[in-house]
Amino acid sequence: MKKYISLCLLIASVFLFQSYTAARKSAKVLVFSKTKGFRHNSIETGKEVIQKLGAKHHFEVDTTENADLFTEDNLKKYAAVIFLNTTGDVLDNKQQVAFERYIQAGGGYVGIHAATDTEYDWPWYGKLAGAYFTSHPAVQEAKFIIKDKKHLSTKFFTDSVWMRKDELYNFKDINPDIKVLITLDEKSYIGGKNGDFHPFSWYHNFDGGRAFYTCMGHTKEGWTEDKFQNHLWGGIEYAIGNQKKLGYSKAHSKF
Repeated sequence: MKKYISLCLLIASVFLFQSYTAARKSAKVLVFSKTKGFRHNSIETGKEVIQKLGAKHHFEVDTTENADLFTEDNLKKYAAVIFLNTTGDVLDNKQQVAFERYIQAGGGYVGIHAATDTEYDWPWYGKLAGAYFTSHPAVQEAKFIIKDKKHLSTKFFTDSVWMRKDELYNFKDINPDIKVLITLDEKSYIGGKNGDFHPFSWYHNFDGGRAFYTCMGHTKEGWTEDKFQNHLWGGIEYAIGNQKKLGYSKAHSKF
């Protein structure tokens, strides 16, 4: 009898573990990379890296440049939407409304690099992304200052200074509510225009959802860096939020 009970408990444990693993794997993100302006040649590399991160960290990845997928019903499938080097006016009014409702229902947003060079005539998006791009100098190395080591996207850093080469955006309309993770030291390179306060990566809760942005991701080479990939994965994990921990399903979703 004891052996039978033990066997039943073992089978139940295996079943629960498999169910939990399946639930964790069910978290899904949408990578959106439509461009109406400059198009980065690192977009395809970015998609590949995010897909590899998905395989490593057990979340599913869909990629698209089709804005017609921005409907309320379709967006419900996703724990987070990643704007990968989007540029210009990429969503029409109806699609914008659907995305706003997605965020308001608890969805997650990740903006990568040119995501701040997107939708200048949609103030809600600017506040979600956290700022708008204004200009940039030539690609060069600069000193990145890690301001917050407690966040999922920065907790792996052991030093407060990170020397890195990238395209270094200057910003306007910076949302005062963002929580800054990484800043640039403008004395370390030529062409900075934000002064002593030059945020480069941040996060915040916004309008019911979660938003993370990193300005890194311009060059193909940058996508191969372990530190950048760890940084990006932490941002995605934050944006997914409890939908990752609980398993993305109708039982746990806010949608």
